[in-house]
Amino acid sequence: MIHPDLAARVIDERLPRYTSYPTAPHFTDAITRETYEDWLADVPSGSSGSLYVHIPFCRSMCWYCGCHTTITKHDAPIADYITVLRQEINLVAGCAGHDLAIRHLHFGGGTPTIMEPYEFVDLVMLLKSRFSFAADAEIAVEIDPRTLTGEMVSALGAAGVTRASLGVQSLDVEVQRAVNRVQDFECIARATEALRNAGISGLNFDLIYGLPRQTVASCVDTALQCVALRPERFAVFGYAHVPQFKKHQRKIDEATLADGSGRMAQADAIAGVLAGAGYRRIGFDHFAMPDDPLSRARTNGRLRRNFQGYTTDLADVLIGLGASAIGRLPQGYVQNEVALRGYAERIARGEFATVKGYALTADDRLRADIIERLMCEFRVDLGEVCRKHGQSADFLLSGNDELWGLAASGLVRIEGMVVAIGEDAPFLVRKAASTFDAYLRGSARPYSRAI
Repeated sequence: MIHPDLAARVIDERLPRYTSYPTAPHFTDAITRETYEDWLADVPSGSSGSLYVHIPFCRSMCWYCGCHTTITKHDAPIADYITVLRQEINLVAGCAGHDLAIRHLHFGGGTPTIMEPYEFVDLVMLLKSRFSFAADAEIAVEIDPRTLTGEMVSALGAAGVTRASLGVQSLDVEVQRAVNRVQDFECIARATEALRNAGISGLNFDLIYGLPRQTVASCVDTALQCVALRPERFAVFGYAHVPQFKKHQRKIDEATLADGSGRMAQADAIAGVLAGAGYRRIGFDHFAMPDDPLSRARTNGRLRRNFQGYTTDLADVLIGLGASAIGRLPQGYVQNEVALRGYAERIARGEFATVKGYALTADDRLRADIIERLMCEFRVDLGEVCRKHGQSADFLLSGNDELWGLAASGLVRIEGMVVAIGEDAPFLVRKAASTFDAYLRGSARPYSRAI
């Protein structure tokens, strides 16, 4: 039996979301553009690959936002950025290009659909000309429904987009005003219908709990309205309040934010609506219809986790393109310059924009595997994972006092070499995963709450 006081303490802990291991705060400038070039050159021919393209512009700032983005009312900065991005694509493709079999392309932001429709089509065409795309490659794009035009919807369909993620967050007008993002249900419904009519059958809705002035009732109302549109997937994120890093979050009145137990009640309420509507929980913050590829991946043990969250992407190499974009190779992680001017200057010199990253050790790879399996399946067989890495599992249990403390408190189960969390308490998974994180205790980074 989980003690309520202990559960409450775990809920309020600030822990990584583990979209990578080690997490991005541990990246250093020891990884340079030369490192990235060497790593790309060493990738075996025929390796599977994915592309992430970052478009760091929005028309207005949502005060909850934790992304790298810039607000612009004009199109010129966006067009200039696209020109630089095209140059980077050619630079990176010159090192990797047709040696990679691309199965996933993801446009993130910011607001990727802020560019002109023809610019989006041209970008996809350039990527397909410089990289070798699988015939069934997924092309996904993140969308702000408020600024989506009919012309852009047509362009997405023409470019072969197969999946679109719509930022809904909350349909409570009081919450929307408190975060500077006002959009009604009809806006979401129109975008949904238009995208489906354009042949884009995979739709994701993003929801957020823990926002200012949000209540359990408003979370339920938002979820009920959304399930009526039957998107294939939901991502349900907890708002991460880090005003020391994101100054615009200081516009949010902290007195209107729910505490840990309130956030948990909101998350549980949304999950209850989605489960009642036939969606299956995927990990701790995603939901999908039973016949969705994400659900099938969860069933067959092929679910993965990366910077976009839970995914079916099994690629060996993830290439990040654009300012602040992060890539992952067998050797480690690389990240581009965040500042737009610095990014553009590096590309203009004919250089990669890499400014930091992380070179993985054998221990990192082992722990990354363990953490990913816990995050994806709520259980991990330490013996099985360690055998794959040629290591003994004994040290992971014998020296892990924190994990044993969680077991003694009923937060996790340890049976032999198997560590498991009940799927009825998904908020525990980040805490369990953190006990295998060799770097967390020395980190000063204020991560988001566990729920």
